[in-house]
Amino acid sequence: MSESEPAVIRVLIADDEPAVLEAYRDILCSPTAPCNAEIGDLRSRLFSASAESIGTVAPAIASHQFELTCVADAVSAVQAVADSIVSGLPFSLVYLDMRMPPGKDGAWAAVEIRKLDERIDIVISTAYSDVDPMALSQKVLPAAKMFYVQKPFHPHEIRQLALAIGEKRQAEDRIWRLAYYDGLTGLPNRELFLKQLHDAIQQSTLKEQSLAVLFLDLNGFKRINDTLGHDAGDDVLRETAKRLNAVLRAGEHPTDSIDSNRVTGTVARLGGDEFTVLIEYLAGPEEAIGVAQRVLETLSQPMIIGEHKLFSIPSIGIASFPGDASDSAGLLKCADMAMYFSKRSLSQEPQHFNETMSKAAVSRLKRENALREALNNDELSLHYQPQLHLISNELIGFEVLLRWHNPYLGEVAPDDFIPIAEENGLIIPIGEWVLRTACLQAKQWIDNGLHLDRIAVNVSIVQFALPDFPKMVQAILTETGLEPEVLELELTESVLMHQVDTAVHTFKQLKIIGVQLAIDDFGTGYSSLNYLKQFPIDRLKIDRSFTSAILSDTNDQAIADAVIAMAGRMNVQVTAEGVESIEQLQFLREAQCDAVQGFHICHPMKVVDAEQYLKALPNRRQDAA
Repeated sequence: MSESEPAVIRVLIADDEPAVLEAYRDILCSPTAPCNAEIGDLRSRLFSASAESIGTVAPAIASHQFELTCVADAVSAVQAVADSIVSGLPFSLVYLDMRMPPGKDGAWAAVEIRKLDERIDIVISTAYSDVDPMALSQKVLPAAKMFYVQKPFHPHEIRQLALAIGEKRQAEDRIWRLAYYDGLTGLPNRELFLKQLHDAIQQSTLKEQSLAVLFLDLNGFKRINDTLGHDAGDDVLRETAKRLNAVLRAGEHPTDSIDSNRVTGTVARLGGDEFTVLIEYLAGPEEAIGVAQRVLETLSQPMIIGEHKLFSIPSIGIASFPGDASDSAGLLKCADMAMYFSKRSLSQEPQHFNETMSKAAVSRLKRENALREALNNDELSLHYQPQLHLISNELIGFEVLLRWHNPYLGEVAPDDFIPIAEENGLIIPIGEWVLRTACLQAKQWIDNGLHLDRIAVNVSIVQFALPDFPKMVQAILTETGLEPEVLELELTESVLMHQVDTAVHTFKQLKIIGVQLAIDDFGTGYSSLNYLKQFPIDRLKIDRSFTSAILSDTNDQAIADAVIAMAGRMNVQVTAEGVESIEQLQFLREAQCDAVQGFHICHPMKVVDAEQYLKALPNRRQDAA
């Protein structure tokens, strides 16, 4: 509503006298046609003003207008309030005549209306003194929202009361929206969603019905925010809310039910890029999955934001009541767990919560808590795996591999703790420790006369995205005294897809420092050759998934051949990971791959064993010759 438009105050009038209803219209809205003498006499007895003067108060204040609904009995008044709530256009106040024969009276209506709407203001009007305001107020709490007018009353009294209550309600509505709605998308926020979910669970329990919660997290949203700015990110969130509301509009049931009272879903934004959907009246879990699929399909379509075509495909978790949890907090927690498993799955299809997820989540929490102390407790260590030149069999260098041994959890696999470290930010101090420790160890070996041309350290995309990452690398090299050309930094292919211009700039800064740069797990991502040629890369590493199937899968053979040939033309070295047999080694040799590493060559070694390996190198070369 613009500032120039009058505020609408919705008022319900309940009185069994048509003349009184007409008088209310004259007072609060535009005057009606001149009344006859009989009606005029009745108005004069009900209002402490002449029939002619009633209309003189009607001209509206410029900033407000009243929208009236008139009914003639108590039951109709209660039904009108119920209908207004369903429509989303509730009344600000209701004028109730105390006596509306036959049947229910105004006191009964007041009690029933308060059950429906805790915020509506109720005005009781009566010409009799047998009404005890205090007694009725105790039945229709809160007392501060109950008012009384004694007939006959002046028209100005009615109008000013309506205006004051209406303005108060509008102020309350503004505060309500600030407290319970997201200012960016207009959706309910977390607090309101939990209240709605709590109420829905109570209703489902009474009616023995099922409901479900979808928990959505937008993949790639942070990249959009970081790359294009927060304005673009806000546009993505608004478009997401718009699409969700379009899919989950009331009355559009996923099974095309003829029951028009069934509501498909209620959407909320919990915060950041997290959204939730409440689905009621479920016939079975498959309906929730159907809604989730519709949401996924809709949000998987590209968004045109400014001049950019953007994708922010959600991961979706599903939890059902009563099967998965018995309260709102538990249901939301289960849906969140399921969303996490959707994010981790290769297909990223919507995932329905199950107990296996709960056990896995508890296990993950234990790992996360333990990981926070791992660095301080000296639980982390580095292992070293040799990389050999395929023709000469000489050592090119070591790849540094992080290992974690916890006294309670035992040996924790890298795949079970590195993603956790990346998500909670622990990878930053851990990554710095790995880089410093590896450089110190390499420098020590070289100073002791051992031959080592290169030490390769894996770098997380989280580390790489830090603005001062090149400065940190330079500082560690200066601190440890290691020559820059000995250090090789391995980054996964996904780096090429995130903030390309910034990534290219960082690569160039690192090359100025003098370190070597390698793309790890090449072939598993979605980078194009156009991206690849922009980066000053020294080495590509063929992922072990291709190497393991290189003898049995012609497609993997073709990919390996193509990568090796392409790298050769770009003057980039190629290392194949995961070599576990002599046959794989022979294939790669014939394909003219530059270097290999894997269990067939040597398992990763502790620092003591790696040092013995280096000391044995002269004999190893002699044996190879």
